[in-house]
Amino acid sequence: MSALTLLFLIVGLGLIGWLAARARAATFRRTNGARFSSLPSHHGTYVTLWTLLPAALFIAIWSFTSPALVTDSVLNVSAARQLPPAGFERAAILSEARNLANGRGFGAFHPLSQTLAPAYAAAQSRYDWIGSVVALLLAFACGAWAYTRVKAGFRARTRIERVVMLMLLAASLIAILTTIGIVASLLVESARFFRIVPITDFLFGTHWSPQVISAQNPGASLGAVPLFWGTFFIGAVIAMLVAIPFGLMSAIYLTQYAPPRLRLWMKPILEMLAGVPTVVYGYFAALTVAPAVRDFAVSIGVSWASSESALAAGLVMGVMIIPFVSSMADDSIAAVPASMRDGSLAMGATGSETIRKVVLPAALPGVVGGVLLAISRAIGETMIVVMAASGVATMTLNPFASATTVTKQIVDLLTGEAAFDSAKTLAAFALGLTLFVVTLILNIVALSVVKRHREAYD
Repeated sequence: MSALTLLFLIVGLGLIGWLAARARAATFRRTNGARFSSLPSHHGTYVTLWTLLPAALFIAIWSFTSPALVTDSVLNVSAARQLPPAGFERAAILSEARNLANGRGFGAFHPLSQTLAPAYAAAQSRYDWIGSVVALLLAFACGAWAYTRVKAGFRARTRIERVVMLMLLAASLIAILTTIGIVASLLVESARFFRIVPITDFLFGTHWSPQVISAQNPGASLGAVPLFWGTFFIGAVIAMLVAIPFGLMSAIYLTQYAPPRLRLWMKPILEMLAGVPTVVYGYFAALTVAPAVRDFAVSIGVSWASSESALAAGLVMGVMIIPFVSSMADDSIAAVPASMRDGSLAMGATGSETIRKVVLPAALPGVVGGVLLAISRAIGETMIVVMAASGVATMTLNPFASATTVTKQIVDLLTGEAAFDSAKTLAAFALGLTLFVVTLILNIVALSVVKRHREAYD
């Protein structure tokens, strides 16, 4: 049975349950003049939920367990005895046979996969039918049981609210558990890395060359200080030198000087920069900004300027995060009461003096919080530095020189051909954990600054 047919049948059972329960509840209301706590639609929804949710839960579990059952069934056929021992080659043959059985393959590279494809198709069909029949029986049984509970005094609305509350709780727990899973995976793999490379060599070493790792002293080639410096130099220095002035000045203009009709158009246009895919910024940095920066450096006498300079990546990254700074500053400045500005003007201050000495100091916590959040966004950026920055780890203050970042190196380490348990690959998880900790600290500091220094105006 196809997935679409199964879905149609289960939804049909839910609809039938809703109509039947609603009709039964309406009959109770007509024959009994007492006040009811639930409407007929509540009873119908209650039966529908009991029809759909258990079946959907079973289908979700079955979709994870049935592939293993299908594979075990295929391994029991006589042709499977020709398979090589457990390993990569065996998994590749079984995967190819599965694709052929499902109609996703265009040919067999191994003759045995063509032999096993019919067994895969038969086993897949058998377990699909088993899962479909069980799901339909479960939907019918749970819906019928819920239908028997439809009575005059049954509080269906309360039960529905509890189910909705549990669904909302599950949705929130998914986000929390996902975060916990990400952190746990980083911690586990980073612990494996630090068993190979001492944490002090990684955090304080000044030489980064993962292509050449000594078996006797792997930490000598995996010092991450140049990566940390490149990330800070590109994301927190060059990018902020672009984003903070332009973001803050645009927020001041839009809130203090721009006519309402101009602000109505300019603010959405400015915030559109935040919706541009980062890969587009990467193309722009690699094809337009980087050559222009190199040509400018050559014109002023810097003949050795790199086409993958820190300045090119930082400039484009700064343009990308202008909306983050501008939006936070805009909201903070707009929250300052007009009475404070009017009082300053009434005392004889000019408009610019009012902005510098009254409005900005009052909005400073929000502006600082927005800048810190923008920095955390910048140091975690990947596509721009992958396409515009260099892979050479250097420690320099020259913006025309090559520089690399943590995110650039993570991509390079995970796209190579090294073994997964090697120090080179595991270094990516250590870099990811370090980046996660730094951005978490920046976010906590930003939120604490905003919370601690926020002014409550009447």
